[in-house]
Amino acid sequence: MLIKNAIVLVDEINVQLSEGKATYDAIMNSGVSRLRPVAMAAATTALGMIPLLQDPFFIAMAVTIIFGLLFATALTMIVVPTLYALFYRVKSP
Repeated sequence: MLIKNAIVLVDEINVQLSEGKATYDAIMNSGVSRLRPVAMAAATTALGMIPLLQDPFFIAMAVTIIFGLLFATALTMIVVPTLYALFYRVKSP
């Protein structure tokens, strides 16, 4: 799921670049426009794990998935645009 989110984010950057936006603006706008869908996908999965928190057998797995997914989503939305800007040597305006 997180790899899909990163691919969608990079694809959105490329779509905005093909529309003629500046690279820095494309990175910033794609991060803003993809934040809600990525966060909603992670939130629904995390909320779906809540019933497992009551089961003693699955509680460790549920906690790991919930916090790992939320942390990795935050990292995806911060690290992917940053690495894109570093690899393509994008200058801030």
